[in-house]
Amino acid sequence: MNNIYGTLNELLVKLFNNILHIEELALKAGEFNDLTINEIHVIEAIGLDRRNMSSVAKDLDITIGTLTISINNLYNKGYVNRTRGNEDRRIVFISLTDKGQRVYSHHAAFHEEMIKTTISKLNEEEMAVLVSALGNINIYFKEKYNTNKKG
Repeated sequence: MNNIYGTLNELLVKLFNNILHIEELALKAGEFNDLTINEIHVIEAIGLDRRNMSSVAKDLDITIGTLTISINNLYNKGYVNRTRGNEDRRIVFISLTDKGQRVYSHHAAFHEEMIKTTISKLNEEEMAVLVSALGNINIYFKEKYNTNKKG
């Protein structure tokens, strides 16, 4: 039983680190080599619709101040648009430019390929076990560290 704990610990640590590293390498190999992994995740959180800063910050579980720094960088690099609300000028809306939408699509394709490859050799029962196990890990982190993140 001790061996299974060590193996699982090693796999989870390596998996987490590999996903982030490979995800960043995949995007940096192309036209989006000026982005950090954090900026890519901000682009992912914005999505394809116009959103306000507060809702994006909440989804990312970061402060509006932290998000503002990322948005300023993304704006300067040409990935996002910023507009103020017509009725309440204090509200800032953000949306992706065409360049930002290309990053979003590229990132989504990376995740789709990762999932398809992960489940390609699994049968229905194995997929259900994998989903259950990952769900349990997610619940652990949410409860243990009181995160508010979705998913």
